[in-house]
Amino acid sequence: MAATDVLSGALSEAEHSAQLRKAVIASTVGTTIEWYDFLLYSIVTPLVFGKLFFPKSAPLIGVLEAFAIYFVGFVGRPIGAFIFGHFGDRIGRKAALIATLLITGLATFAVGFVPGYDSIGIWGAVLLTVIRMIQGIGVGGEWGGSVLFSMEWARTNKHRGFITSWPQLGGPAGLLLANMAVLIGSAIAGDQFFAWGWRIPFWLSIIMVGIGLYIRLGILETPVFRKIVAEERVERVPAIEVLRRQPKQVFLSMFARTAEQAPAYIFLAFIFTYNTQVMHMSRDFVLTSLICAGLISFISIPLAGALSDRFGRKRVYLIGSVLTGIYGFIYFALLNSLVPGLIVLAIILAFIPHDIMYGPQAALIAEGFTPRLRYSGTSIGYQLASLTAGGPAPLIATALLATYGSGYVIALYIAVCAVVSIIATALMPDYTGADISQESA
Repeated sequence: MAATDVLSGALSEAEHSAQLRKAVIASTVGTTIEWYDFLLYSIVTPLVFGKLFFPKSAPLIGVLEAFAIYFVGFVGRPIGAFIFGHFGDRIGRKAALIATLLITGLATFAVGFVPGYDSIGIWGAVLLTVIRMIQGIGVGGEWGGSVLFSMEWARTNKHRGFITSWPQLGGPAGLLLANMAVLIGSAIAGDQFFAWGWRIPFWLSIIMVGIGLYIRLGILETPVFRKIVAEERVERVPAIEVLRRQPKQVFLSMFARTAEQAPAYIFLAFIFTYNTQVMHMSRDFVLTSLICAGLISFISIPLAGALSDRFGRKRVYLIGSVLTGIYGFIYFALLNSLVPGLIVLAIILAFIPHDIMYGPQAALIAEGFTPRLRYSGTSIGYQLASLTAGGPAPLIATALLATYGSGYVIALYIAVCAVVSIIATALMPDYTGADISQESA
């Protein structure tokens, strides 16, 4: 009997398959909740936070200041990756994932209670900054663990791209729920959305945390981690050790995400600023368009993951990077037409090149790290891109719009991001279909 079978309690094929399904569901539900929490801030920032916390600033400057607080969450993500990567490789994937869910969810719930500038002055922005940092730390440890929970319960080497693409659905699912929650808050509050309606989506997050916690408490630790413990190969300081042993994989993972991260936050967060300054469509029009885009991602992400199992991670990922670099110019041309149908088309199509990268991304990154350092390496490499690409993107896009008044300059920025990803991805190893269960020395 194989060691992993013994360490997973000598599970039968049916029992193992059941655990794999539970792990995939728990990972996907968990990432959905985490991304709902994180992306909700992305949506509300340009709609509310500039006016609420920086009312004395000019409108575009107020949005820039609010996006600066938004960026703080991205600073917290690599910190969370180091912290929870360490504990995920030391005490287990399950414990780390429960902690990240609680931290992020409670921080999001707290945002709904932060007073605006009219009540406590600048201290409202200070409180929001602290909460945003805590939220970012929680999200920073979530993704790596969710991916590993799915991947390390899989017995096959042939379908890892497809299996690990399911936790990636947490992104569009979270975006979908966040947009719907804002629409609900808008419908309930009406003209009072700015006064108090924006708080409703943040308060709703506590219900989702309870659901996610219930699901995650019911899953078993992965056989891979149990084997590491049984063989006494647990690293003392895995987050430091992975930077010493596999620094190239960490930083290539970071740069490979540039074309996925920066454009994504332009498409889902900066779009509201561009709407205010250029398109002048209703808030609900843009929110509904983003919901439609999220629905398409439920198909395109797992499809891209499955295609990477057939044609290779790097090949599929490179195609997505090239398409992203080209699409930025098409995107702003469609938005600038001011034709509602073309604007909807622009928003919906924007996430398809992104999804072609996002589907195989989890397997592409995680497969490159040795099992005992995998939580740390996967999390750190992934979340550093949040600091270098995702976080600054709305700030950079807003600053470019304020300076040049043109979306095509932002499209050029997206193209540069694509070039960075193409180079990094070309230099990464491809472990499609390979056995990645063995520890390196």
